[in-house]
Amino acid sequence: MATTSTELLPEETPDEPTPRPALDLEQRRHQIFPTLSPADIRHMQRFGHVVCFKNGEMIFEAGKTSFGLMLVLKGGIEVNRYDGLGNTSYVTTHQPGQFSGEVAQLSGRPSLGNGHAVGDVEVLVVPSESLRALLVAHADLGERIVRALILRRVGLIEQASGGPVIVGPRGHGRIHTLQSFLQSNGHPHVVLDPEHDQQASDLMAHYQPKPEELPLVVCPDGVVKKNPTVVDIGRCLGMLPELDGDKVWDVIVVGAGPAGLATAVYAASEGLSVLALETRAYGGQAGASARIENYLGFPTGVSGRALAGRAYVQAQKFGVEIAIPAPAGRLICDTYPLQVEMCGSLQKLKARSVVLSCGARYRRPSLANLKQFEGKGVYYWASPVEAKLCKTEEIVLVGGGNSAGQAAVFLSGFASKVHMLIRKDSLSSTMSSYLIERIQATPNIELHTCTEIVALEGDEDGLKQVRIRHARNGDECDYDVCRVFLFIGAEPNTGWLSDCGVDVDAHGFIRTGFDVTKSQCKANFANGVYPRDLPSRAALETSVPGVFAIGDVRATSTKRVAAAVGEGAAVVSQIHQFLANLPADKLGT
Repeated sequence: MATTSTELLPEETPDEPTPRPALDLEQRRHQIFPTLSPADIRHMQRFGHVVCFKNGEMIFEAGKTSFGLMLVLKGGIEVNRYDGLGNTSYVTTHQPGQFSGEVAQLSGRPSLGNGHAVGDVEVLVVPSESLRALLVAHADLGERIVRALILRRVGLIEQASGGPVIVGPRGHGRIHTLQSFLQSNGHPHVVLDPEHDQQASDLMAHYQPKPEELPLVVCPDGVVKKNPTVVDIGRCLGMLPELDGDKVWDVIVVGAGPAGLATAVYAASEGLSVLALETRAYGGQAGASARIENYLGFPTGVSGRALAGRAYVQAQKFGVEIAIPAPAGRLICDTYPLQVEMCGSLQKLKARSVVLSCGARYRRPSLANLKQFEGKGVYYWASPVEAKLCKTEEIVLVGGGNSAGQAAVFLSGFASKVHMLIRKDSLSSTMSSYLIERIQATPNIELHTCTEIVALEGDEDGLKQVRIRHARNGDECDYDVCRVFLFIGAEPNTGWLSDCGVDVDAHGFIRTGFDVTKSQCKANFANGVYPRDLPSRAALETSVPGVFAIGDVRATSTKRVAAAVGEGAAVVSQIHQFLANLPADKLGT
C-alpha cells in the first residue's frame, strides 16, 4: 500500500471556514469503483471461494453481514446506503470485475450498506483474513483495492451516510461526546434534531425518552439505544470486538497514537500477532492536530487525522486487531504471560510482551464547575465538530504548546476572534517558530500573556461567560464567550500501572533503558549497597522485563510525532530480541 501519496486519503480537515468537498466522486469514480483485469481476477481466485445468489436476493445487510470483499464474476450487486431508520439511497451497481466493500471489511466489521443481487449472480467471496493476505502478496493490486476502500469510506463520511443516527436536541452535551468520538475514529454518522426532522420527532414520540435517556442512537442494524456510552457505540459498530481471553498475543500495544500505531504496523508486518487497545480514538492527541507542517515528507503539511487514518488502515492491512474504546485498567506482571486487565471488567488479556504507548492527557484547571460545562462549552479537542460550533463567535483558547497553536490557527478560520491565553510572557519557549509566525500573521487571533481563567459561568444549557485574571496587576475581566478550548500541558497516563511496579520518574513518566539502571543504582547507593550484576535491558524496556514504553508517556522522550513514530518502529527489534531470549517453555505459552 502506498502510504506516502496524499492522493490515497484526501485531506478531511481543511483550514478554510467553509470546507470544500475533499472527494470529487465523479472525477475519481475509476478509483472508487475500479474494474479489475482478467489477470487481477486470476490472482484473487486463490484467496476466495465462489458463492451464487438469485435475482433480488439480499447479499449483505447493513449492520449485520461481515463478508470481507466480494468480487462480481457474473450478474451485479446493487448497493444502497441504509441508515437504520429505513431510509435507503442508491450508490452503485457493481458489474463483473468490480468488488464491494469499504474499510470496515479489512477487519471483518459489519457492512455499512445493503447489497442485492441483480440477475443470477456469482461472486468471489474473499474473507477479511484472506483479503489481508492478498493485499500483501500482490502489492500493485493491493494498492488499488485499498485506495478504493478508503475513498469509499471518505465518501460515506462526506455524505453523512452509512453509520449510526444520533437523535436529540441541538446543543446536548452527550451528542457532542458521541459525535466527537465517531468523527475522531473516521466513522460516518448523522445527527438529527427532533425539532427540525420528522423522523427524529416520530422516534422521540415512540420511545418517549426521559431527559437522562437522551440522546437516542439508531445503530446501522436498526437497534435503538438510549443515551449509550461510547463503549455501547463501539460494540454496535464492531469497533470493539469480543476479545479472546485465552489467546496469547505476541504484543499488546496500549495506546494507538502515532507511537502505538507504528509499533503495530512494524510488528505485524514482521509476523508478530498484535492487539492494540485504545481508549478514545486512533491517532491520540496528534490525531486532533489540524495541520502538522514539520513532519518529514509532507512539505505542505498534513492533518493529524489524515496521518493517523493512513496508519490505522495500514495496521489493519497487516492484520492488527484494534479495539476502540478499550481502556486498560491494570497491568499484571507477577505472572507470565503478562496480563492486561480491561477497565471496568474482569477480563484479562495475555501477552508475551506489552508496549506502553498510553501517552499523556491534557490537564484540567482547578475550576469548581469545570465538569458541568465539558462538552457544553469546554473542549479538549479542536476537530471540525467543535469548529462548526464556533462559527462567527468569539472563543477562548488556553495553552502555549504546538497543539494549542495548531488549534488556534484552525479555529481562527471559523471563529470571529480567538483569545489565546498563556501564563508566560511569550510563546518562544513552548512553541515552534513557524506556528508563532502564523499566529502573529492571523488578524483574528489575540494573544493574552500572563493570564489565566479563574471562573466559568453558565446554566444547564451551557457555558455563558469566562472570567480572566491578569497576573501582572491582578485585574479580572469577564468575556461573554460560550466556547473554551483547553490545551494546558499534559500529565502521563500511568496511574493504572501502580500494581505492576513499573518504575516512573517524579512526574509520573516511565523510565526505560539506562534511566532505569541509573535509578536503581541511586536507590542501592542510598541504602549503602553497591550494585552488582544489574540486569541489562533494551533502551526502550521498562523496569519490568517484557514491558516497553514509547512516545509521550516515556521519560526523556522527544514530544514530537516523528520521534514517537521512530520509537514505535525501534521497539519492535527490541521485542524480537526479548522473545528470542525467552525459555522455550515460556515462548510456547
